[in-house]
Amino acid sequence: MNFTDQLAQAQRLHHSLLCVGLDPEPSKFPGAWQGQPDRIYDFCAAIVDATKDLVCAFKPQIAYFAAHRAEDQLERLMAHMRRVAPSVPVILDAKRGDIGSTADQYAHEAFTRYQADAVTLSPFMGFDTMEPFLRFPGKGVILLCRTSNPGGSDLQNLRLADIPGQPRVYEHIAAQAQGPWNTNGQMGLVVGATFPEEIARVRELAPTLPLLIPGVGAQGGDAAATVKAGLKTDASGAITGTIVVNSSRAVLYASSGDDFASAARRVALQTRDALNAAR
Repeated sequence: MNFTDQLAQAQRLHHSLLCVGLDPEPSKFPGAWQGQPDRIYDFCAAIVDATKDLVCAFKPQIAYFAAHRAEDQLERLMAHMRRVAPSVPVILDAKRGDIGSTADQYAHEAFTRYQADAVTLSPFMGFDTMEPFLRFPGKGVILLCRTSNPGGSDLQNLRLADIPGQPRVYEHIAAQAQGPWNTNGQMGLVVGATFPEEIARVRELAPTLPLLIPGVGAQGGDAAATVKAGLKTDASGAITGTIVVNSSRAVLYASSGDDFASAARRVALQTRDALNAAR
């Protein structure tokens, strides 16, 4: 099953648009685990076990593992997710953005070493950045488009004078991803929940692509506005352009006590239900 089919299946099965981001910070771990990087796997696996029936995807951020020499724990976690939540796709949040043989190695890392179903990429160096990843049949490639950070406007909101209509950079990325870049039919876009009007613009330009939307929860993005702007349905109510709404810190660190996993489940359930109520 390819990434977009797996995503659609998980959304139907769990009635969910929620993605839980796995950004483990040992300094925030509960109880005796606090400050213990060798507990990264244990912490993340407990979150996965507590929320696996509430989500449409998981999104481990590779930097949180690599910073603590925990890539082996990430491999174990990826295997754990495939075992206990085989219907839930895993998006490796790596934001790679290189070309040539280096991009080949990054693609091998994401899809062969870690067995991810999709990976986030930076499109700054153009199609050459994506091409090695698109060679992997059925794997998702999710491009940074209009990110949730304030500094994203430094480049993403600039107009391109050499293109008819002078689209903004993020608009051009969206149009290319909907069109010629999407050679394997598995491309998506990252659009921040802090910019609902621009989510709507990206959806206009890329009506069928899945949108990975961070920023709901700790970053203050509004769930209802996000769903209204990004989720596209036809006259029968069937989803024709889906969204994957990520929440990380609000779920992971819902409690600093021994009840952290049950607290994470409670917040994930609340977030899932808020997203569904906005449909």
